[in-house]
Amino acid sequence: MIKYFIEKGYFFTMDLFDTLKENNKQIPLAEILRPKTLEEFIGQYNVTGNDSPLISLLKTNRLFSLILWGPPGCGKTTLARIIANHTKSLFIELSAVTSGVKDIKDAIETAKEKLIYGQKTILFIDEIHRYNKSQQDALLPHLENGTVFLIGSTTENPSFQVNAALLSRTQVIRLDSIDDESMKKIITRGFKYLSDTYIEAAAEKNVIDYILNYARGDARSALNLTENVYFASPLKNNTRYITVETLEKLAQTSSIRYSRQEHYDMASAFQKSMRGSAPDAAIYWLAKMLTAGEDPRFIARRMIVCAAEDVSNADTNALTVAINAFRASELLGMPEARIPLAQAVEYIARAPKSNKSCMAIDKAMQDIYSGLNFQPPMHLRDSHYIDAKKYGFGIGYVYTHDNPDYKQQFMPDELKDKKYFE
Repeated sequence: MIKYFIEKGYFFTMDLFDTLKENNKQIPLAEILRPKTLEEFIGQYNVTGNDSPLISLLKTNRLFSLILWGPPGCGKTTLARIIANHTKSLFIELSAVTSGVKDIKDAIETAKEKLIYGQKTILFIDEIHRYNKSQQDALLPHLENGTVFLIGSTTENPSFQVNAALLSRTQVIRLDSIDDESMKKIITRGFKYLSDTYIEAAAEKNVIDYILNYARGDARSALNLTENVYFASPLKNNTRYITVETLEKLAQTSSIRYSRQEHYDMASAFQKSMRGSAPDAAIYWLAKMLTAGEDPRFIARRMIVCAAEDVSNADTNALTVAINAFRASELLGMPEARIPLAQAVEYIARAPKSNKSCMAIDKAMQDIYSGLNFQPPMHLRDSHYIDAKKYGFGIGYVYTHDNPDYKQQFMPDELKDKKYFE
């Protein structure tokens, strides 16, 4: 179903039954408090500050296609709606989870009709990374001819999840999790709205900090918990008393956000912490990956790489420890696998470091790729078959065990003085 609004109000394409459902909806606090203007938008000051490129373009009332990339609850949809409102554009909203090529075609037809009367259209596609290639390709001609301007939102890195052809026609804007100060303002605004609308609320000192830590920069999550704890709190003397204890019962444990991009980011931080001999940091990133449901075998493979690349022959036991941790994680599974993994992480992080082996093989391979691709000297070539001597293969080779002090050349003639191990 297509949902769109014109300027400041929403207009939904639906039948009478759906209209009745809309009227009886309990609108979440996060939707009620969703900012309508740039002045109301809190956070993301690098994107919405007065000197930012986005604001400069909006001041000229020019539209352009863009992809908003950021974690849940950081304001992607809100910002898209504000841009539509600011430019007085028709805003058509699709979800990549429930829509397809037909919905795109319907949206394009609506945009063409509005264009006749001089109104531009923004086609907003939530979770655009979920569209397959054909669905993404269906957008291309309409972006090129100016029928619609696309705003896509995604929690995944668009460099991996969005087609190159679509990326080349859009500007990617990265949004971060909302900063703590902005989050406190959002949570405070939520309690104020509830107090003004219903009954006064009195909160314990650490309530806002608890919600802040629970939400981790996700405004939607913060306002959902704010709303839930308000109505779940006891009522005394015409006041709702909000406590951390009530929050703990409601929240229990916060969900662990772990997107495809974060999968790679956590693995990178994990391996770099071991390389940097920081066992406490390495164990933290290990815990983060495990609590998010990461495959222990993937983690163990990262440790094997680190043991070979970063510890190498400075401590030859490190590779053995990492391989054993991989085998143990296969045998045990979670949650027991966390123990040998932690043991191996500590060992590898504390081990002396050397990357000489890794650097040597990389240099040698780079030489070969660059054209230094030579055959072995004649005396080193295989001579175990009858005709080898006839070709000169193996002639002049000295068996090292018979004459260990004899110096012979093992490099190609062209690289006889080359050193790979510094």
